[in-house]
Amino acid sequence: MEAYELVNYDMTLLQAIILGIIQGLTEFLPVSSSGHLALGQYGFNIGNDMLFTLVVHIGTLVPVVVVFWKDVWALIRKPFQKMTYLLVVASLPIAVTGLLLRNVVGEAFGSLPALAAGFVVTGTILLISDRIKKTKKNTEDITYFDALCIGAAQAVAIFPGISRSGSTITAALARGINRADAAKFVFLMSIPAILGALLVETIGLVRDYDVVMADINFANLAAGLFAAMVSGYAAVKFMMAAIKKAKLRYFAFYVLILAIAIGVYLLAF
Repeated sequence: MEAYELVNYDMTLLQAIILGIIQGLTEFLPVSSSGHLALGQYGFNIGNDMLFTLVVHIGTLVPVVVVFWKDVWALIRKPFQKMTYLLVVASLPIAVTGLLLRNVVGEAFGSLPALAAGFVVTGTILLISDRIKKTKKNTEDITYFDALCIGAAQAVAIFPGISRSGSTITAALARGINRADAAKFVFLMSIPAILGALLVETIGLVRDYDVVMADINFANLAAGLFAAMVSGYAAVKFMMAAIKKAKLRYFAFYVLILAIAIGVYLLAF
């Protein structure tokens, strides 16, 4: 199956709002934001707008900072502490993977079969997560090896269709971290991950400045930003409750059905 091609045309305001909502919700819900954005772009038959992607990523960063502002402020006030080092260690695998497999991942984003496979992986991971019971470690008990294992799970999620939050939460639970502290650590991990994505997109934006900045639609950017912030906040709060109650299997059923739907589409067309 060849990679699908996207045709570039001006994004409408409604499409900007929808894509912003998709980014905000799926960045934190365990269903893969990259996979859903790829499906959204495919459905709207539009290309990748780097500036818009940059803006909605900023929108998803805001809710995490707002919800966990006490923890973020503690890190800012005292940057040289164990939690900072844990977050650095957890961020190393995705940084290395992103540099080494950038081209491979880029090709995967254009492949519907790869996307379906990623959703199957996510569904399997989520079904496993709800069956993990022995989780007693708190934040103070997290080791650097724990952080590295969780970071490795995040690195796997660089591929479209594989949920970052789903894989990292499952890894944290597998390392024995209690559900509340696992959720907090995973969401704090998302801050350097999103900042890293912003850096990559900013570099691409600067490189293709003339093309990207040729026709800016500020209304679309503002709508996408606001939609991503609001939906992202709702998703973070919802996920904190869902993780504590071990109800991620419902998301597993959703992504598995989505994978089947993609498979049926590929067979039909």
